[in-house]
Parts: sequence; structure tokens; C-alpha cells
Amino acid sequence: MVAAKIIISISIINVWFIRFNKPTPWRGGDAKSMKEEFETYRLSPAIMYIIGTIKVSLAVLLLISIWIKDLSTPAAGAMGIFMLGAIAMHFKADDPNIKSLPALILFILSIGIVVAEVLLDGL
Repeated sequence: MVAAKIIISISIINVWFIRFNKPTPWRGGDAKSMKEEFETYRLSPAIMYIIGTIKVSLAVLLLISIWIKDLSTPAAGAMGIFMLGAIAMHFKADDPNIKSLPALILFILSIGIVVAEVLLDGL
């Protein structure tokens, strides 16, 4: 599960810091930046920064959870919920399903972490 935590964390940090003002094939609508993407979803810049702050915080918590196991399930569970929200926004924007693929992959990884942690705690 360490790999999943690293993949999720790097992906989120990449999107919110490195690619924030850059176009990607995964952006909603015809957006060329994060701000334009949130405009596509009819969400305010304030909401964009709140969501970004929460996602980046969860990404950091997932990294920390490599050493502090108690953080793993809540951080991964919350990240999964945010990824479902991202998928919903793509549907709201009538995007092709392929644009939801990164969010779907991160959702599956997040849920995988939760399931693995619950199963390991049961052992």
C-alpha cells in the first residue's frame, strides 16, 4: 500500500502545484488551467482553493501515514470521497468518460488502501 500512497500523493501535488496553470488532457470542458476548470464546473475560486488545500493536505497525510498508520484509513477514505466528487464534476460538465480516468484510478487506489488497512487490522 505504500506505492498507492505515493502514487496518490505525487499525483495530487503534481496537479495542484506543477500543472495548476497548465492544460492537460484531463481538465474539465475546454479548460486550460485549474481556474478555468472550476469555472467549467461553475465553482468559485474560493471553492477551488478550499478543495485544493484539502486535497493537498490529504496527500501529505497519506505520505505521513506510511509511518503513522492511524492516519491511513481516514486520509485515504476522504481522498476517495474527493475523487468521487471529481468524477461527478466531469459528468456535470458532460466530459467524455476518459477525462475521469485519473480520478477513477485515484479513487480505486484510495479505496484499496482503506480495504487493505481494515483487513490488516482484522488480522
